[in-house]
Amino acid sequence: MLILRKLFLSKEKKQFATRIYSITGYWPRNLVLYEQAFRHPSSLASQRLEKEDSYERLEFLGDSILGATVAEYLFKKYPKKDEGFLTEVRSRIVNGESLNKLARKISLDSLIEFEKRNKTVKYSSMYGDIVEALIAAVYLDYGFDAARKFILRKLIFNHLDIEHIVQHNSNYKSVLIEFCNKQNKTIVFEFVGEEGASYQKVFTVEVFVNAESIAIGKGNSKKKAEQEASLLAHNVLIGRE
Repeated sequence: MLILRKLFLSKEKKQFATRIYSITGYWPRNLVLYEQAFRHPSSLASQRLEKEDSYERLEFLGDSILGATVAEYLFKKYPKKDEGFLTEVRSRIVNGESLNKLARKISLDSLIEFEKRNKTVKYSSMYGDIVEALIAAVYLDYGFDAARKFILRKLIFNHLDIEHIVQHNSNYKSVLIEFCNKQNKTIVFEFVGEEGASYQKVFTVEVFVNAESIAIGKGNSKKKAEQEASLLAHNVLIGRE
């Protein structure tokens, strides 16, 4: 049956399916799922598709599958570490920055379908979301065990240095909070606002330390805006010492 499906694919779809196979290790049985996983909301209108036909719903599902798989992996890898350590390391592995880098390593960025005429789409910010959407596509096509193997064998074991992640904290918000706590400084993150279309919103967050505005960060989510603001604020505070 799988062979028959391959025979009836167009050249373009066969090339896409082959790329999916090389990335995941699974030949797509339901190609529609994988096409959806790479479809940016900006491309929906030109194809007369609905909002639910973009990668965003799959991203939601993939995020949960990725989190559960990474949690199990860390739980077994570090049997003597406490819940706080496991939570922090999991956060570093599945955060947007880490997943964005991972997406580029496995060349997912070249497969994303977006509206090319829209020059304002911030392509790099969606890469990590696509990783999660692809995980969901594998899960819906082949089941949880297949999705778990894809995450562990193709993503974590091949492309992530877990020990490096453990030793280096890229969660700038937690770094800033720890820095301020040690110096008995109060810290407040204030949401300034958002702008842009629904599929390319830019959020702005301002950081106050001891009631003084230290830095402003922007990102395609509040969390990412907080991370940028935290990094800038930490650099400012370190520079004052």
